Amino acid sequence: MKLVTMALACMLLAGMWLRDVEGRSMHVSSSNCCFVFMERKIPQQIIQCYKRTSSTCSRRSLIIKLRGGRETCVLETASWVKHHLKTMKPCPLK
Repeated sequence: MKLVTMALACMLLAGMWLRDVEGRSMHVSSSNCCFVFMERKIPQQIIQCYKRTSSTCSRRSLIIKLRGGRETCVLETASWVKHHLKTMKPCPLK
């Protein structure tokens, strides 16, 4: 029982630390890296803009902002992404 309590306390502290360091919830990627990628082609009409992930990430990818405010990650090397990049605009910096 003590082990379970200690593990839970450590997880809570780690979550609070990550939130404090980045100033945002753990739902948003704290490092601007993507680990799961959309593989299906996204219609260009629903894409608002894109931003590149950090150069320190293990895989170069894009975070695409969709209508409605949702975001998804895609690999920069996918053929449909390369095609869309010709007309997509970067997201404005905040």
